[in-house]
Amino acid sequence: MSEAPVHRLYNHYSELPTSLCVLYTAVLLVLGLAYLFAGIYLVHTYSGKDGNPMTLSYDDIVIAYSGSAKGSRLEAALRGSMSAMLPFDEKTTLLDWAREGADRTQFEAGIRPILDKRCITCHDGGNPNLPNLNGHDNMLKVTEHDTGTALFTLVRVSHIHLFGLTLVFFLVGMIFSHAYVRPVWFKCSVMALPFVSLVLDISSWYFTKIYNPFAWVVMIAGGVMGLSFAYMWIVSMYQMWFAPPPAAVTGRKVRHLADVG
Repeated sequence: MSEAPVHRLYNHYSELPTSLCVLYTAVLLVLGLAYLFAGIYLVHTYSGKDGNPMTLSYDDIVIAYSGSAKGSRLEAALRGSMSAMLPFDEKTTLLDWAREGADRTQFEAGIRPILDKRCITCHDGGNPNLPNLNGHDNMLKVTEHDTGTALFTLVRVSHIHLFGLTLVFFLVGMIFSHAYVRPVWFKCSVMALPFVSLVLDISSWYFTKIYNPFAWVVMIAGGVMGLSFAYMWIVSMYQMWFAPPPAAVTGRKVRHLADVG
């Protein structure tokens, strides 16, 4: 591996004040916990759309963004992420009603009581991220053919992710910039990869609606982001508190002291 000379403006963790290292550690701990919870939520939200709730698969991503190509959004949800929210008989009642045309009279007699009991607490229209199941007209929207996530919803979620994750990886990358990693091109690649992957990931949400194999790009880009985050997190924490300063850094300190003397 190439041992490029240490840049004159580069400061290793060992050269930073303890207070700054404590601040960096606190930021990494909180962001690490947030990333973990985000991953759990992601798997919970998207896994099971293909009928197998145990894994997050290619088919789950395709169904999420381009639709199931069969049945309705209601059916996709009840067979996927919402499958455990209703007893089997109530779930069957809802699915049969949707397949038979979503009749208004049947809705008032047999469907609304199930929704009031099981669903309206979350799906009352108060959360823009969840379908509104309050009333027959709203239910008609989720009994239509499943075409995946709506375009406007993707736009709304896209700008949130772009702003939020850009800030996250800027903070983690800024902290990681103090790590001693060689060759330098590898260090720079690790810092840049999350941003490239973020753009590929979000753009592929839209492309998946047109051409399903882009779902692989979504999965790979998301995995690269996660691996980059984990690598920068682990290396930063290890070098900050556990690893001895690299020889290039200690050698610079010795030369500086000799020059001063």
